[in-house]
Amino acid sequence: MEIRREDTNILISVIALFLCLPTPKIHSESDHISEINVGVILDMGSLTGKTIHRCITMATSDFYASHLGYKTRIVLHTRDSRADSAQAISAALDLLENIKVQAIIGPETSSEAKFLAVLAVKAKVPILSFSSILSGTHPYLVQIKPDETSQFRGIASIIQSYKWRSVIIMYENSDDGREVLPYLVESLEVANIHIASRISISRLSTEDQINNEVHKLKALQATIYVVHMPPSLSSRLLFSAKRLGLMNEGYAWIVTDRTMNQLSSMDYEVIESSQGVLGMKAYIPLSSKLHGFTLRWRKMLYAENHLMEERELDVLGIWAYDTVWALADSAERVWTESVVHVANAESRTRLLHEILGSRFTGLSGQFQFLDGKLHSEAFLLVNVIGRGERRVGFWTPKYGIIKELPSSIKGRSLSSSTTQKGLEAVLWPGVSATAPTGARKLRIAVVNTSGFPELTKVHYDPETNTKSFTGYCVDVFVAAINSLDYHVPYVFEDWENPGQTFSDLMDQIYHQEYDGAVGDITILAHRHAFVDFTVPFTDLGTGTVARRENHDMWVFLKPLRSNLWFTSAAFFVLTGLVVWTIEHPTNAEFQGSVAHQLGTILWFGFSTLVYAHREKLTSNMSRFAVVVWLFVVLILTSSYTATLSSMLTVRQIQLAGGSVGFHDGSFVGGLIASNLNSTGISPYLSPEQYDYALSRGSKKGGVDAIVDEIPYIKIFLAKYGADYAMVASQSETAGFGFPFRKGLPLVSDISQAIVKLREEGKLEMMEKKWFKSQSPLMPDDASPTPNILNLQSFGGLFFVSFISCVSVLLIHFTSILLKKLQLKNVIKFLDGGKLAMMISFLAARNGNGI
Repeated sequence: MEIRREDTNILISVIALFLCLPTPKIHSESDHISEINVGVILDMGSLTGKTIHRCITMATSDFYASHLGYKTRIVLHTRDSRADSAQAISAALDLLENIKVQAIIGPETSSEAKFLAVLAVKAKVPILSFSSILSGTHPYLVQIKPDETSQFRGIASIIQSYKWRSVIIMYENSDDGREVLPYLVESLEVANIHIASRISISRLSTEDQINNEVHKLKALQATIYVVHMPPSLSSRLLFSAKRLGLMNEGYAWIVTDRTMNQLSSMDYEVIESSQGVLGMKAYIPLSSKLHGFTLRWRKMLYAENHLMEERELDVLGIWAYDTVWALADSAERVWTESVVHVANAESRTRLLHEILGSRFTGLSGQFQFLDGKLHSEAFLLVNVIGRGERRVGFWTPKYGIIKELPSSIKGRSLSSSTTQKGLEAVLWPGVSATAPTGARKLRIAVVNTSGFPELTKVHYDPETNTKSFTGYCVDVFVAAINSLDYHVPYVFEDWENPGQTFSDLMDQIYHQEYDGAVGDITILAHRHAFVDFTVPFTDLGTGTVARRENHDMWVFLKPLRSNLWFTSAAFFVLTGLVVWTIEHPTNAEFQGSVAHQLGTILWFGFSTLVYAHREKLTSNMSRFAVVVWLFVVLILTSSYTATLSSMLTVRQIQLAGGSVGFHDGSFVGGLIASNLNSTGISPYLSPEQYDYALSRGSKKGGVDAIVDEIPYIKIFLAKYGADYAMVASQSETAGFGFPFRKGLPLVSDISQAIVKLREEGKLEMMEKKWFKSQSPLMPDDASPTPNILNLQSFGGLFFVSFISCVSVLLIHFTSILLKKLQLKNVIKFLDGGKLAMMISFLAARNGNGI
């Protein structure tokens, strides 16, 4: 019940008035015995409240029977909260104002404890509560139970020990439930446990409403449930789960101590519906003292009602018993040490400190407080079997999950101090000794890839009426899911797809008709709105396949156009002629008969093509002309080699304006239509049809090229690589991936497994197995249409070579002319022009004499 603001204001006013009252003195029955008034606020209509009250009453009697010399006596004043927060506050005000209590034991719920904690600070009165408050600071609140959140780490350890990856949390739809939920979520997330869903149920929910919530669980993949609810609500939930079939084999229910601590007080029908439940429970070590008290408690129950069914003692009752002992002992120390026996704020504060400092061995074992909460070193793990529970292990913050507690845990004596890890055998729901896998069987649709059985193929055996599934995609999926460190159950189902597309399959996965799919399914952006993809397990992008043309005996002539061939030949001759012209007068290697000199001219010119000329050049001008020409030859031969290599790999093809084929049913058809200006596009189903269409060509009703995704091209080239090759590739697609239903944590694990398979080379091995040998794919940067080299491409180089030849010839002839002119001027300078006449005269004279 929620407290209104008006009620809160009234409460504060009443508290203020109460604090103004004079300080009471401790009432004494005699000169030696002082009575300490203690309030008790419990829901006396509940079985738990009645149990706690009986234990408190018995504890008071037992304590003073054992401590006859004590000079103080606590006097209990019980009030019924009726499970109402307002009633609990009203009772507390009555106890503080009229009874002048020095401490209050109770209440049982967090909502009541929150209001009383505020009241306790104002009145400076210790509140010993059986509930947990996780938020805020409450200095006068003492929690008579271990920290509620400490067990959540133990639950995470249980889930990890069974390698469950996904769970469903079920909690109470109340302030208490919402307050504790973040602590539970954090403990699970730290352990890398995925929370598939969070289901909240109110105490006021009807049976139909609870059934509806439980029915929703069937649609979820996870089958591990963590329940944190009060016993009144969890009992209804488990009963509904039993009725709707969620307590059968394959399911696991983990229940916190909030329910398990009071399991013994539940009806037999509830226990019957909880068979196989695994729970956390407060650990209470066995002792003769506890055994004796339990016998006396049962006798009291029997005396009150002979027809009452025999029940186990509630752990809250055991803690309540020890709390009374701690309170009574603390009260004795506080008031016997005081000079004046006055009940004031100082004495109540001292009482609080004495209680928090209590440490003794009680019914619950070692009883002490830590940070205002009852300290516990271990939790008991129990399995609900038959009419009760069976211990299957322990959980401690230090040792984790162990089968036996070590002797170092105080309050328990063991013959062995070994800490064997793990749990004893657990009997799961459905009377199964096999631990659940943590998830329902995944329904995986296998696409029967028509025309490409290397990817996926469905085989039907009429004798056994069974189906088997093979192919590269199937092998990758099986290898990836088997490499996980936990078991994932799944079943392959043949995806019958007459008239359906991959878009229909994505929609079916989205609506949970399937959990995932295996096949040649391309990762596309718009599909991510319906499914979650793994990382790709194939090469990315699309490629273009064309027919090889390497059977032409004159193919070596095709890299250069005729004008370039003739021009090159002419320059070879020109270079030889220029060199001969310069070297002939002075170089003997360029002299000889006419035939020899012509041969030398042609030989030297053409030998520069392979740098095989042997003639030694003596003129710098001829050397210059040859160097320039060798540079031209280097560029020309390099370009020729590159073009010829491309032409020997693939034949020249122009997609723009050509006919193109693609895989029928693939999105590639739309890609071609939007990106290429083709005269026509044609769909084909298999590598055999690809070969037929390419062999005929567009002129005979076929196609000039096939554009498809890389995996299909690899399969095609594995069969027909001798005649075809890939001429281009583009990273326009993200490759094949496995689509799964959105939200499955399995997707990231499968992606990591695929990456690992790729790193280990296993993907390549599977690819070789299914695709066999294949012709090398063309590099991404290779030109799909090698251009024929023409004169225009090298015009600049030939121009430079021609200028160099003309230049060296001009220089050569100019130097010869200058030499002749220089000799003539010398003769003219020596004889004044008469030397010629003298030579003529002497010659004539000699001739006559002869």
